[in-house]
Amino acid sequence: MRLRVLGCAGSFPSAGSAASAYLVSAEDSTGRTWTVLLDLGNGALGPLQRWGDPAALDMVAISHLHADHCADLAVLSVVRRFHPAGPSPALSVWGPAGTSARIAELVGKDPAADMSSQYDVHVWEAGVPVTVGPMALTPVEMTHSVPTFGVRVDAPSEDDPARRVSLAYTGDTDAGPGLDTLATDVDLLLAEAGFREGRDDALRGLHLTGRRAGEAAARGGTRLLVLTHVPAWDDPHQAVTEAREVYPGPVELAEPGRLFVL
Repeated sequence: MRLRVLGCAGSFPSAGSAASAYLVSAEDSTGRTWTVLLDLGNGALGPLQRWGDPAALDMVAISHLHADHCADLAVLSVVRRFHPAGPSPALSVWGPAGTSARIAELVGKDPAADMSSQYDVHVWEAGVPVTVGPMALTPVEMTHSVPTFGVRVDAPSEDDPARRVSLAYTGDTDAGPGLDTLATDVDLLLAEAGFREGRDDALRGLHLTGRRAGEAAARGGTRLLVLTHVPAWDDPHQAVTEAREVYPGPVELAEPGRLFVL
C-alpha cells in the first residue's frame, strides 16, 4: 500500500500546497492497481493530475463537508465529464450524510452538471468496512464542528502482499474515542495538527495539536505518526516538536508529493 500526499495545507490552500487530499493505492493478486482518494480539498485536483489519473479512481472517501476537504469534487466532475476520451462512469463517493447536497451546492446551477451521472454517493456507517479491491476502509466517528469520519485503511503490504498493513487518517478532529480507535495498532497514523499548544488551548472540539496527536499515537501503539493539515501561518516543525515530547516513535511531516510506502 502506498500513500501519496497531494495536499496537506490546513483549512485553506497555502502558497505551496493544496488543501487536504491523499492518494492511497494498492495492487490486488492479479496486479491490478486500485486507487482511493482520502478527501479532495481546494486546489487538490492539480496535483492529482500529476500523481494519479482522475479518470481511473476507484473511490473518493470524504471525511467531512468543509470546503478544504471536499471542494474539488466540483471540478473533478468536469474532468470526468468532458475528457476527449469520453465521459468516465459514475465514481463511488463515500461521505457523511448530506454529501450529495454538498456536491450540488459546490457545482451550482450548471444545467450540464448532472451529478447523478458523475458520482454514486454513499453514506458512511461508523464501523462498517467498505471494500475497494484489496483495500478495506473502515469509517470512525470523530470529534469536530460538523459530522466527521476518520478512515482506517487495511491493504496488502508493498513488500509482502501476503501481509496486511494499515494506515489511519483522522480528517479534522480533537482528541476523543475516535482518535484513540484510529491510533490503536496502526502502521501509519496520518493526523491533523491544525492548532498549537499554548495558543489555541481554549478552542476545543475542532482540531488537534501536535501534542494531542502524539499522545494518542503513544496510547495506541502507532508505529509511524505523520502530521498534516498545519495552516500556513504556523511552522509545521513546531507541531513535530510537540508530538515528539510525548510520543517515542518516529514523527514525520506530510509534504506535497511525499510518498509513504507500507
